[in-house]
Amino acid sequence: MSGTVFIVDDDPDICDSLSMLLEAAGFTTQTFGSAAALLASEAPGTLGCLIVDVRMPGMDGLTLQKELAARHSPLQVVVMTGHGAIPLAVKAMKSGAVDFLVKPFEEEVLLGCVKHALERASTTGHQALETRQAAEAYATLTERERQVLELIVAGKANKVIAHELTISPRTVEIHRARVMEKMAAASLAELVRKTLAVHSTTG
Repeated sequence: MSGTVFIVDDDPDICDSLSMLLEAAGFTTQTFGSAAALLASEAPGTLGCLIVDVRMPGMDGLTLQKELAARHSPLQVVVMTGHGAIPLAVKAMKSGAVDFLVKPFEEEVLLGCVKHALERASTTGHQALETRQAAEAYATLTERERQVLELIVAGKANKVIAHELTISPRTVEIHRARVMEKMAAASLAELVRKTLAVHSTTG
């Protein structure tokens, strides 16, 4: 399973023990003693999983999670907490964390969380790449091609599009073919999906 597991905890013993356990299971890990250290690295832009303690001096786990979200980081977050801070872990889940671990936790539970997080990272990473490629393709469309595309996505037939844009149906067909080619869409459904994905990122 691809993807690095990043561990952030102000307790070096916890960092070391988690790292050894995960690497023994075949995962690649990297440890940080603070949230600031992680943010100063290349980790936020990396596809992978982040295991972070909710309560840390300086920037805590929840604040780090918010900062990563603001940076559109592909990292999938798993938070660690003691029994007394479970409400904080639940709050993290509501903010997008994949899972939380209550200390002390079993090895199998940790490995299960990490596998789930990396699977999700792979899926969302692929979706993000596809959306970025679609946005780049959309940017190459001419103004007229975009007009045709928006009317196609609105579900309008070629004759209706031709009437609304005061062009011939044949011209609409030509624009439509070029749009499909530029957007690398094999079907109308794929074209609509890619266009909606682009619009979701541009508001």
